[in-house]
Amino acid sequence: MNTPKEAMAAYAEGIGFMAAGQLEGAELAFARSVDVDPEFAMGFLGLSQVRDRQGEVDGAIEAVRLALALTPEDPLAHTSLSRLLQQKGLIDEAEAEMAISARLSLEAGEG
Repeated sequence: MNTPKEAMAAYAEGIGFMAAGQLEGAELAFARSVDVDPEFAMGFLGLSQVRDRQGEVDGAIEAVRLALALTPEDPLAHTSLSRLLQQKGLIDEAEAEMAISARLSLEAGEG
């Protein structure tokens, strides 16, 4: 059993469902990706996107926070969280997350 490959395959399936506008299928595929590999941060980011599109901003925030717990140095995850917090009207928190994302992006460019 190759868990990382299974997680990536489920994630890729979720992306396909998202592209086709099939949010329920995408949600199931992304959930499967993190079921087979609970440390697969991209799966949580996928779940966050689905939940946001379903209008479940709180659920989207929860999912992106799970991704950040696994990959705190991921600028994209911080940007995603910033956007979601802005949707909730939490502007100060959103700006703080965007600042983290910008710093991490700059640091990655220096490496």
